[in-house]
Amino acid sequence: MPSDHEHALAPSRAGPRARLRGSLGAHPGSGSPGGSGRWAPAVVRRLALPAADTVALAVAVALSGASTGGATDSLLCALYVVTVLVVLAAGRQHRLRICLRVSDQAGRILIATTTPVLVLLAWLPGTRVLALALWAGGLVFACRLVLCLALRGAHRRGLLTEPAVVVGSGTFGAYVAELMRTHPEFGLRPMGMLDDAPPRLDLPVPSLGSPSNLSDVVQRLGIRRVIVCFSADSRDEDIVTVMRASRPLGADVYVVPRLYELGMAVPRGCLDEIWGIPLIPLRSFGHSPVALALKRPFDVVASLVLFAVAGPLMLALAVAIRLRSGQTALFRQARVTGEGQVAPILKLRTLVDHADHDTRWTAEEHLSPFGRWLRATHMDELPQLLNVMRGDMSLVGPRPERPHFAERFSREIPRYAGRTRMPAGLTGWAQVNGLNGDTSIFERARFDNYYVEYWSVWLDVVILARTLATVVRGGRRVRS
Repeated sequence: MPSDHEHALAPSRAGPRARLRGSLGAHPGSGSPGGSGRWAPAVVRRLALPAADTVALAVAVALSGASTGGATDSLLCALYVVTVLVVLAAGRQHRLRICLRVSDQAGRILIATTTPVLVLLAWLPGTRVLALALWAGGLVFACRLVLCLALRGAHRRGLLTEPAVVVGSGTFGAYVAELMRTHPEFGLRPMGMLDDAPPRLDLPVPSLGSPSNLSDVVQRLGIRRVIVCFSADSRDEDIVTVMRASRPLGADVYVVPRLYELGMAVPRGCLDEIWGIPLIPLRSFGHSPVALALKRPFDVVASLVLFAVAGPLMLALAVAIRLRSGQTALFRQARVTGEGQVAPILKLRTLVDHADHDTRWTAEEHLSPFGRWLRATHMDELPQLLNVMRGDMSLVGPRPERPHFAERFSREIPRYAGRTRMPAGLTGWAQVNGLNGDTSIFERARFDNYYVEYWSVWLDVVILARTLATVVRGGRRVRS
């Protein structure tokens, strides 16, 4: 934590509200909430870099002469442009940073523009392919440089700035807010600070209440950037809950690392910065819209394939259960499959009937040897492939829980309810790490929330592969 004298703020004769009014008055291009100026910076933030890259790549294709060989060459070059844009977007290189320094992204730009061009060697002459790669890399960098210089100039004149809020009103948080005011080139207008501590009179901007008010502040003031600084008065676990609840509002959230003066093993292009203070951008909830759009088709196709493969096995198991117990093989039980969603989940019967199956946590005494084997190998979960096909749940996600226990754990286990942000799954990150059956609910919730925070299509593939390996090995956990 920096010392007070190191981050001492220059005193101001005007109070916080007067300074805030002056800040708003000095930024005519920002506009008031509800006016056209409110959405203009958001449009620039989302479209400026994709538009600049598209123009740069189109010019590169024209100057390199790569498309002069006819319709086929033109189509190949168009596919190249689209591929480069997709690679840049997948690498989060279309996110307009607070620190408009293009050199941090030079390596990723080079990879995005040169790797796809190698495929063109099968159809285009090497000289034209080389020229296209050189022009593309150079022009994308140059166009981004010109764009960032123009944006810095606009910010200094009070144009296209974005309202921001600082969470944590300690000495360091106040210092960060003052940096936003004294360095307009970052394009941030600090609207206030949030902290659980009593409001201070020496803050550079007004106190807007506690972090629990963040959602209201973001909506009311049109906040676009949230800077989270460490604070001695706000608990980290409370900040996590507030941030998760506020993510769907659309503001970008950045965290200042506690030991920010030490170098991190994180690529510079993935970080952001305010006047030498590194910022770690948090992933937006909802993740990539393209990736999420692929999750449901992936579930349907994969569950159909798995059902076709496992169908004969399920039929044989169902016959065995019927012959051994004399009961129906399938068992339906209501489970929480998402936020506010409950669905009947199918399982192969492993227990004899007992009255409290919805409110009793364990029922080992009701397990038959065959049912115990089914649970150990997770074969009893196979009918849930039908639930996946119907859309009741996903193939991969936090395991669905009985409503009675879901309500209880939400009250007793910190952040347990956060796991319902993604649809429930037939298998999950907690399960492939051995957290199933009578294991720690706290750790399960932590692993499930990890899955939600870092979800990707690739992570689903890894979890499925580890699940299949566990089933093949007879229920023994497989580590990646």
